[in-house]
Amino acid sequence: MPTATAIINLDIEGPTISRHLYGHFAEHLGRCVYGGFWVGEDSPIPNEGGIRLDVVEALRALDIPNLRWPGGCFADEYHWQDGIGPREQRPRMVNTHWGNVEENNHFGTHEFMALCELLGAEPYISGNVGSGTVREMSEWVEYLTRDGDSPMVRLRKANGREEPWRVRYWGIGNETWGCGGNMRAEYSADLARQYATYCRDHGDNKLYRIASGASEADYKWTETLMQQISCFGCEATPKNFFQGLSVHYYTLSGPWEAKGSATEFTADDHYRTMLSARRIDRILTGHSTVMDVYDPGRTVGLVLDEWGTWWDVEPGTNPGFLFQQNTLRDALVASTHFDIFHKHAARLHMANIAQTVNVLQAMLLTDGDALVLTPTYHVFEMNKGHQDATSLAVHLSADDARRTVDGAELDTLSASASVKDGTVLISLSNLHAEEPTEVTLDLRGGTLGEPAARILTADKLQAHNTPEASAAVSPRAFDGVSVTGGGLRLALPPHSFMTVQAPLNQR
Repeated sequence: MPTATAIINLDIEGPTISRHLYGHFAEHLGRCVYGGFWVGEDSPIPNEGGIRLDVVEALRALDIPNLRWPGGCFADEYHWQDGIGPREQRPRMVNTHWGNVEENNHFGTHEFMALCELLGAEPYISGNVGSGTVREMSEWVEYLTRDGDSPMVRLRKANGREEPWRVRYWGIGNETWGCGGNMRAEYSADLARQYATYCRDHGDNKLYRIASGASEADYKWTETLMQQISCFGCEATPKNFFQGLSVHYYTLSGPWEAKGSATEFTADDHYRTMLSARRIDRILTGHSTVMDVYDPGRTVGLVLDEWGTWWDVEPGTNPGFLFQQNTLRDALVASTHFDIFHKHAARLHMANIAQTVNVLQAMLLTDGDALVLTPTYHVFEMNKGHQDATSLAVHLSADDARRTVDGAELDTLSASASVKDGTVLISLSNLHAEEPTEVTLDLRGGTLGEPAARILTADKLQAHNTPEASAAVSPRAFDGVSVTGGGLRLALPPHSFMTVQAPLNQR
């Protein structure tokens, strides 16, 4: 059995883990919005104003911090004024990116804001730079956030909302290097400055403007944005035009042209997937290093607002709807990502998994009135104690927990830890497909009280939940944690995720 030691200094606190690292993403894509969040007011499925209540209840249990909308690629062909006013009078459009289906605009700005209020989540709106105008986005900000009297305020009130909303997060375009306009970095950076200038703070609503950033390891794109972020050389006092910049990264087990099945895969496919998932550490390090050159005080946040697994669609479903099942393998991709996110908490401000319902690495799958919690959902729930907690560095000594995959080294043990309100939460993932790992938690600078552990695993990596077997992969209590003189010891089963929670004793 492989052995590993994790040294955790309980008295050396790191940066705060922003709750926004546990963010979500809802695009007008497949059945994410329609049939996922939105069923309409006439639906027999319980709803409030057309918003599906079982979905709301499930997401509230995750302490969902934010929700990104309306895209994705869809954002850059979405014109927000088509989605306000009486629903039967709203113009229709064709969703050219996703399935070439007709969009009726029944779910628009007011519906999204009502959803965020039901969820208790902050809205993150992705604005249209690809086919929109500066005026269009500026007026959307005004419509949502301005008080008093103005043309957009009067329009909002005419549509039934007297008070402005608080909307802090605004995306200045999406994937401008690709579906958002196929732009060069220099042109995109100029547009980011221009759009950010006219996305104004109204009253006490202070915007957090997020410029459309790089794909994967395109560090040159990030450097171009960072070079333009302040008006260096201006006579006026330099200022930041945007407060964050994005990066997108998806986990695959092979090439884009042959991504493979979500449920039918080998152990080798699993290891290649885990190697791909761990690559996000190098990518975040690379972008952070570039940003540090221009922003050593780390005032600008890195925003990973699209991440997750991407497999071939389920057989018999619309290829443009990106519906895929979600197995224990996906859960381990998520748990590994969160460990890496916690490591980068000083620079990483937000992360949004793609996507929340029925699309890609979803939290929830719906089928008529049935609702399924995926294995990935359970990772979010088990890990929610890390939100806004203080990170604790974890130093791993785990040479045994390592294997070679396609000529590269893969660490098969992943871990992170944090403390909040006197409670320590430790997350552990064993990525090995067949073997358990004996883990010693060497706790220094303090002691813990009685630990409580939960585990997420199944007989095989391909296990997943369905309406007929909704708890095939679900967390359960784990009583195999023993207290030693200097910490804790446990045997972490193969392909499993575990959390250990314990009170921190007075130092």
